[in-house]
Amino acid sequence: MDLGLKNKVALVAASSKGLGKAIAWSLAQEGTKLVICARDKKILEKAADDILLKTGVTVFPLALDLTDQGQIQWLIEETMDLFGKVDILITNAGGPPTGHFEDLQEVDWKQAFQLTLMSTVRLIKAVIPGMKKQKWGRIINLASVSAKQPIPDLLLSNVIRPGVIGLTKSLSQELAGDNILVNAVCPGYFITDRVKSIVEEKANKAKQKYDKVMKELTAQIPLGRMGNPEELADLVCFLASEKAGYITGSVFQVDGGFIKGLL
Repeated sequence: MDLGLKNKVALVAASSKGLGKAIAWSLAQEGTKLVICARDKKILEKAADDILLKTGVTVFPLALDLTDQGQIQWLIEETMDLFGKVDILITNAGGPPTGHFEDLQEVDWKQAFQLTLMSTVRLIKAVIPGMKKQKWGRIINLASVSAKQPIPDLLLSNVIRPGVIGLTKSLSQELAGDNILVNAVCPGYFITDRVKSIVEEKANKAKQKYDKVMKELTAQIPLGRMGNPEELADLVCFLASEKAGYITGSVFQVDGGFIKGLL
């Protein structure tokens, strides 16, 4: 299936590894021009080289801190200098730290708010003028299943991720007239460094073996396994494409059946 993504310009945030890298890779396979970003310059440049080697698509890596408004503005300006437009924006950020309510300090809340919600707000705000001018745009916000069902020990995520969903639904109404489609994807448990770190932390707190905790977690997923990042990336690619022209304001959970609720 031709998704109509060849020569579109995509900006994929937090894409040096994990789900972000898989999404960038998938878009590159469709011929999309790419800008990727993350904090660690060395890891980011390696990701760009990996994608170039496997797909032949040149990827521009820009290292920055997504909690810094000025750096986000610089990111958009650099992207515009390179390509003159942004057709597709994938908002993403590393998950906030784990912790129980009584253990979290005010600084933890402020940092999580800046990372998880305000990075999304600022990225979208920066690309909207160009998308409105060209009367075409795709904005896909990566959230988490914690926006639908609270997950133990992920209090910051449980509280702030729903804000990303509220933003998605609101902007889908405001921007529809300019043919800018806004959707959200809520990943469940995927085999990423983030998930491995969470499992390791759970194991340490419970004084249990890593494999035992991983097995117990996987047992909660009806498909009986964690997802591969490419399985999420395939959906995001479709939502970014011409084929998804009548989908906006939707929230997609990709979780192997983990969430049991009807909504």
